[in-house]
Order: sequence, then C-alpha cells, then structure tokens
Amino acid sequence: MNEIEELILSMIRDNPFISQQELSEIFGLSRSSIAITISELIKKEYIFGKAYVVNETAPIICIGGANIDRKFYAKDEITYETSNPVKSSRTVGGVARNIAENLGRLGEEVILISSSGQDSEWQEIYDLSSPFMNLEHVAQFEHSSTGSYSAVLDKNGDLSVALADMDVFENITPELLIKNSNILRKAKCIVVDLNCPGETIDFLSSFTSKYNIPLVIIPVSSPKMKRLPKTLDAASWLIVNKDETETFMNIKINDEKDWENSVKKWLELGVKNVIVTNGSKGVMSGVANGEIHYFPAIETPMVVDVTGAGDSFCSGVIYSWLQKKDIDYILKSGLVNAHKTIMSKYTVRQELSQKQFKLDMEAI
Repeated sequence: MNEIEELILSMIRDNPFISQQELSEIFGLSRSSIAITISELIKKEYIFGKAYVVNETAPIICIGGANIDRKFYAKDEITYETSNPVKSSRTVGGVARNIAENLGRLGEEVILISSSGQDSEWQEIYDLSSPFMNLEHVAQFEHSSTGSYSAVLDKNGDLSVALADMDVFENITPELLIKNSNILRKAKCIVVDLNCPGETIDFLSSFTSKYNIPLVIIPVSSPKMKRLPKTLDAASWLIVNKDETETFMNIKINDEKDWENSVKKWLELGVKNVIVTNGSKGVMSGVANGEIHYFPAIETPMVVDVTGAGDSFCSGVIYSWLQKKDIDYILKSGLVNAHKTIMSKYTVRQELSQKQFKLDMEAI
C-alpha cells in the first residue's frame, strides 16, 4: 500500500461516511483518482465490499476516442515525393479522452469507455490519463493498434495532410456497452463522440431515453456526420461546428442568417440544446423553447496551439450545464476554457482546476 492509499484508508476508517468530494479537496486529487484508489483498496480487501459507501456520486461517462497525436512541423516549404525537415511533437488525445481529462481536472468523477491495442501507445495514454479518469472499462484488443492521429503542418502552421488510424474504435460496439450497462445506468451524463460506430450512437440514444440519462453528442469531423441519428430526440446537447453542420444538412452557411437558420434546423430534429461553433466568429446556440443565443469568440492575441480547443469548449459547456448555470454562463464557460487552452502548448491545459476555472471566469 502506498502513502496516499494509507492516508485515504485512515480517513475512511475514522469517518466511514466521508464523501469522495471531501477526500478530493483534502488531498488535492480529482474525484476520479479518489474513486480509483478506493477501488484498489477494495480489491486489496482493506475495505470490504460496499459496506463502506463514500456517498458515491453518479459519474460522467465519456465514450469514444483515446489516441496518440503526432504533429510534424515543416521547417520550409513542403516538397512532395521526398523527405522534408521537420520538428515533431507527441501528445495523448482523442475527443472523448480529452473531454474526460478536462472534466476530471475540474473535479468531476469520470469514467472513460473506449478501445485500444495492447501496446506501448496505450500504456502511454493510460499513464497520462489515469490521474483524471477511471480507465477500467477500456477494452483492449491484442491484434489492433491503439488509435493515432498524425498531422503534417506547413511552415505557416496550417494543416497540409493528416493521417488517422482509428479502426480500433469500431470495437466500441453496442455489445461492449451492454457489458458495461450497470455503470451506464448510474451515469449522471453520457458524452459520446462520433469515433463510435453509428449503431453504437443509435444504441445510446435508446438506452439514455429508457433510463432518462442526459446524452451529449460530440461530432469529430465532417465525414463522420453520417453516424449521427436522423432524429435527435434523445440528445440533451449537440455541439457541432459550421463545416459539420453544412455536411450533415447539405447547406452552405454564408452569413449570420444562414447560421441562425442552421441552429433552428438542428432544433427541428429534436435535440434539446445545440451549439454551432464558427471559429473566430464565435458560437450560436439554440434551446428547446426556440431561443437563439450568440456569443463572440474571445480575442486571443497569443495563439500557441489550437489543438484541443474544441474539446475544451465542450468540456466547459458540459461542466457548467451540469451545475445548472444559465445559458449565457454555459456558453461563456466553453469559450473561456477554449481561449485558455489555445494559449497553452498542451491539448488539455495543465493548470486547469475548479479553482483556476472560477478565477478564469471572473477575469473575463
């Protein structure tokens, strides 16, 4: 037993009804880390069964991609059919994983359901992600490669070509989720990205409707919009960008009126709340009663890396929505978290916490 386990065990024995949130605040760890430690103590039989309850909170369950992101920055003009001098970087990513880490850093109890290979790439993801989320429900497949995304950027920082090896996520099937149905039923919210197969999105729509669980759908790219259900009655939130909207609806958004109409079209498909993001122009949201809300993007003079900005926006929205904030605060939360992430070299900013997020919201 390590030192943290000993301290947590001691506090539990002194106060069997101490909550995971209280332990999180005492030790400065996320609730996911506390939950994992408690799970280990139960496995080691220092705590027996569920006689000890710790006021278990309903987790947020994120379902979808967890992968390695590689970036190659060209030093000169790219010349094709030959080698090019580059600088490179490597980080952990994946839409569902990134959102899970953001929410874990904000103190939420988070479970990630995904699929991976049995390789060093998954071990790297596990090591960097496990402090912020429960990874016990990630399915590993011996003859598959862990997901990866490799991007080549030209000397101006613009994307030249990207290569995505995401076949492993086809294993996130309804059958895999049925095996995890006991934890899914406990969720206070399920967040799914469109790295998952279409039938999995359909299954979750039925499942969350049956058990009255909020469902948040996050597209990952325009080509994967075909995985979105044709009716969205089960979706509490859809957070989608301009290009994805144009692809799904076969329309062009040329001006603010087109943008607003696209929001109304999403609402007509049954989704309760929708946000259509439009890069530097900001975001437009529609809610079930038909109200449309617009927020401009926060001016960011120092852009370090835009990677992860969309995922941090989604995380801010989900976090504040679950805290029952009003729509203006919810939209601002997403924009503030994205703004701060763009100024960081990390996909998920390392300083993010409940306290820091509150300070960021007050400052902007």
